[in-house]
Amino acid sequence: MEMNRQIFTIEQVNNYVKSLMDKNPVLQNLWIRGEISNFKLHSSGHMYFTLKDNQARIKCVFFKNYAYSLNFVPTDGMSVIVRGNISLYTRDGQYQLYVQHMERDGIGELYAALEALKEKLMKEGLFSQEHKKPLPAYPRKIGIITSHTGAAVHDVIKVISKRNPTVDILVIPVAVQGENAKDQISAAINYANTREDIDILIVGRGGGSIEELWAFNEEKVARAIFGSRIPIISAVGHETDFTIADLVADVRAPTPSSAGEIAVAEISSIHEALEGLDRRLQDTMTNKLKELSNYLDKLSNSYVLKYPERLFAAYEQRLDYATEKIMTNMDNFISARSDKFVRTVSYLEALNPLSVMMRGFSIVTDIEKGSIIRSVDELHENMQVKIHLTDGNATCNITSKEKEPANENWSR
Repeated sequence: MEMNRQIFTIEQVNNYVKSLMDKNPVLQNLWIRGEISNFKLHSSGHMYFTLKDNQARIKCVFFKNYAYSLNFVPTDGMSVIVRGNISLYTRDGQYQLYVQHMERDGIGELYAALEALKEKLMKEGLFSQEHKKPLPAYPRKIGIITSHTGAAVHDVIKVISKRNPTVDILVIPVAVQGENAKDQISAAINYANTREDIDILIVGRGGGSIEELWAFNEEKVARAIFGSRIPIISAVGHETDFTIADLVADVRAPTPSSAGEIAVAEISSIHEALEGLDRRLQDTMTNKLKELSNYLDKLSNSYVLKYPERLFAAYEQRLDYATEKIMTNMDNFISARSDKFVRTVSYLEALNPLSVMMRGFSIVTDIEKGSIIRSVDELHENMQVKIHLTDGNATCNITSKEKEPANENWSR
């Protein structure tokens, strides 16, 4: 063993490496193009983020005294060009870029793809409110589609069990990031829809960068959510994270824990609601019974029940009036018909030829023809005629005839 070896502390090593970086002119004035991810604006005003491309990434710090001149707000997915210096953060032993200037370099590829898919699905109506399904008020079983190793699933289970321990929970484990995540998530949603015992699905994961949450921006997952007959609560990331899954889902929860609160009502509130309904039912029944009792008292004290015969007296009087009116109408009707009958008989009597003959008239008919002789012109000598009288007939032979001038009295 060498006795003269020099042993350094970690701080000394890091400070030495930092001094080398700080003395390197190339690292003191760098222009870098990249895409922002994991952006965080600290309460101090300093900005912390990662700058990345397809091959690598670097941690960045943008202190407030340099960032005040920005005319835009940096966001995840934004492509930028920055100028700064590379140095070592000695506490963590990690080198990072200390940004002194930033300018936009267009929208990042992931962000552009996200916006394009949003526009496409929106035009198809996948985000429309009319397609949102209501959540059942009292679910019996809830399915959770997420990673079985992440903190999100434990948070959701803890919240649901605390709020209502009678609710069953089915965890369907899936990958929530990586190449296979979109296939596993969509397959899990389709599988849940083959079951009849699941009332609500919670689909989500904990927070992360746009890359880590990208599975929930995939079109395949969006269409699986839209096609689900089971209402779905999307619970992806933290409150500030927003994915396409959130837009398609029936309900969006800002965090996985809040998804459990949205899905399940507290059992104490259910008890309170039941007690309230019970009180309302009792009050309603009491008021109804009181109302019916008052009505019964009113009926028992009513004039009709005390003197029922008086009610019939009025009807009897009305019956007498009606009977009298009917008899009067019948008498008038019979009298009118009787008068008409007498007039008709008198008219027929006047037209009766026997009545005329009773006044001294007779009817002369041609014996051969049987026709009535109405004019002297119809007679000729030696013609036999029959004279009809009221009490018999007489046969005569015409020996002569004489036509006289018309006489008005006889004409009538």
